[in-house]
Amino acid sequence: MKRYITVIVMTALLAACSYEENIELCDVGVQLVYPDNTVSPYKGARVQLTNASASIFVDSTDAVGTAHFLVPPGIYEASSSETYLTYDYRYFFNGVKSLIVVSPDSVNSVSLTLTVSKKRIVH
Repeated sequence: MKRYITVIVMTALLAACSYEENIELCDVGVQLVYPDNTVSPYKGARVQLTNASASIFVDSTDAVGTAHFLVPPGIYEASSSETYLTYDYRYFFNGVKSLIVVSPDSVNSVSLTLTVSKKRIVH
């Protein structure tokens, strides 16, 4: 009887460890939306995606203001915090959007609206 129980337990352990995990990745685009009368979208703004297990994915925007990610399905938070300098002003952009559901069956495109504060640069 003891040998029979040992064989069952060992078989269960081996079966539990013998699967191959393939995680399907989803393409997610995060479009930054800038306030009117500030700046146009630009290349290089930092965007961060954080999932429910606190994994962080970071990318920069392209020339039209979109960051592109390949992430596992789940629930995410998108955020961006950036300083942009012009000759006359220093702009501070911040934005966050929570509860973004990412799945292989959906169009994973997110608009992240930014708020702005600015400081005049005196020359």
